[in-house]
Amino acid sequence: MAAEDLLLWPPPSSADFQLKARGRGAEVSSGSSRSPRMAKFLSQDQINEYKECFSLYDKQQRGKVKATDLLVAMRCLGASPTPGEVQRHLQTHGIDRNGELDFSTFLTIMHTQIKQEDPKKEILLAMLMADKEKKGYIMASELRAKLMRLGEKLTHKEVEDLFKEANIEPNGKVKYDEFIQKITLPVQDY
Repeated sequence: MAAEDLLLWPPPSSADFQLKARGRGAEVSSGSSRSPRMAKFLSQDQINEYKECFSLYDKQQRGKVKATDLLVAMRCLGASPTPGEVQRHLQTHGIDRNGELDFSTFLTIMHTQIKQEDPKKEILLAMLMADKEKKGYIMASELRAKLMRLGEKLTHKEVEDLFKEANIEPNGKVKYDEFIQKITLPVQDY
């Protein structure tokens, strides 16, 4: 996937997350049950995991969770939303903080949050901000300075380790695509 593709992903709507109704009615169904569109965005394993967590907070088993439980439920699933982000998600869907949301809305919010937290996209945006002339790369020295001064500041040793892992020369050029690919590869399990 090219770096530019990370910025072009369209956000899904609640309609993109359709599930065949089963069991207690906690799943949402609207339209054809043959090929739910949510498969474009989430794997069946993700949906099952989200459903299990959603069910834990669906205390009255009505297919709804309280908006006040959204932050904790999202964090239980590995997302890291701030309270402000959760409030914006709720506002986007017209839900006040004392309201409730259904599973379809929950899936949409989780997908939006996960895409927003995509490390590849975050790294790309940071690099684009540093590349004023839009050359497609920044100098290693400039990247080092930014990593040590901005956001979650890295130590000199952490930057050196990162550069070593990504095969970046101390005074070389850092191309976005190559750098993002190298540092976001899964760690090999030995």
